[in-house]
Amino acid sequence: MQTAAPFLAVLAAYLLGSLAFAVLVSRVMGLKDPRTFGSGNPGATNVLRSGSKPAAVVTLLLDALKGFVPVMLVKVYGEAYGLGDGTVAMAGLAAFLGHLYPVFFRFQGGKGVATFIGVVFGIHWILGIATGLTWMIIAFFFRYSSLASLIAAIFAPVYYLLGDRIAWYAERPIAFALFAMAALLAWRHRANIQRLLRGKESRLGSRKA
Repeated sequence: MQTAAPFLAVLAAYLLGSLAFAVLVSRVMGLKDPRTFGSGNPGATNVLRSGSKPAAVVTLLLDALKGFVPVMLVKVYGEAYGLGDGTVAMAGLAAFLGHLYPVFFRFQGGKGVATFIGVVFGIHWILGIATGLTWMIIAFFFRYSSLASLIAAIFAPVYYLLGDRIAWYAERPIAFALFAMAALLAWRHRANIQRLLRGKESRLGSRKA
């Protein structure tokens, strides 16, 4: 059983990550499918463009939890099943990949920002606060969700390495997973990066046609 435990933990994390809460919450609350308007991205920012702040908040929290829960479960209960930092890293990365490429939604998912933040909080709450504050500060001053997401994702692995032996012991598998997620998040935001460079990116709170 222990030999299969890492695989089962990673598979469960991916399946949880594959739940597109932007779509599910919008259906439950009687809103339009977020894949049919705005950026077409099934995420909290696009749900906000529907005009429902409660739906956007619920989506944000659930998307974050599906990154947080697998990591925390492995950290808290994994030792009894021989699961270490490598499985923590893989579970977080699997949940993130599930959001990007959900098996339940034809592998067409979101950009992974909230799930990434959830994974980071699961790794360490101080790391989560630092990353979340970075997002909030950039978003507050520049009003671009994409820019805030990109900068927060870049800084998360940097914060993790800087915190080594101060707040935690930095482990290579977790550092690698953070860098991999940051790179994937940047890739998923490539269209946003082009719009930012052209000055045509939508600001927070605006509604795309």
